[in-house]
Amino acid sequence: MLDRIFEEAPRFFTYYNMIFVLKAMGTTLLLTALGCVTGFIFGFIIASVRSTKALSLLPFRIIVTIYVEIFRRIPFLVTLFIIMFAIQVISRNVSLFVIATISICMLSTAFLSEIIRAGMESVPRQQVEAAETLNFGFWRTQLRVILPQAWKVIIPPAFAFMVMFIKDTSLASQMGVVELTFTGKSLMNRGFSPFLVYGVVLAGYFVMSYPLARLGAYMEKRLASS
Repeated sequence: MLDRIFEEAPRFFTYYNMIFVLKAMGTTLLLTALGCVTGFIFGFIIASVRSTKALSLLPFRIIVTIYVEIFRRIPFLVTLFIIMFAIQVISRNVSLFVIATISICMLSTAFLSEIIRAGMESVPRQQVEAAETLNFGFWRTQLRVILPQAWKVIIPPAFAFMVMFIKDTSLASQMGVVELTFTGKSLMNRGFSPFLVYGVVLAGYFVMSYPLARLGAYMEKRLASS
């Protein structure tokens, strides 16, 4: 095995192969970034809607609760194919990358909304009641009272989710999206050793996820109570 790896290494580590791998890593990071940014924005909205008691928002609370419960329990690969077939019924011109991005955003929104909601609920109820006594509006209470205190609860699981999400984007390769895992399959089909190819793929995922994990640990330490 080692003899084959050393023999193939000069042919494998060429400029074009490395550019191919780096572009795939860029696609993986782009999918993760789009999913997490969208997930945080819509997840915050969903968590805020679910935390209200207003009767006028009851239909929305029911809808978003059903949405979160469904997408948190369906395997990501199944979600990818369901959304792909649903979109292709409407239009066959949508690229696989766009379909994967939509799927990733929908999944991340469901998971991150629960992480954000748990952080919001960790804030003592007395502080929310005090804000209401001072005539703070709903959004002012969310942004000025709840979120500043909830971040230290939200950040650790949110970063853990993002690290996991980098790995989960590999399932997009099953649709034909050219990300890091798909690149590994493509290079292996050219006759390279699977140990060499997937060793590079493993290193690529490590390079992308380790700094994010360290940043999460740093943020957790900075936000922790003294």
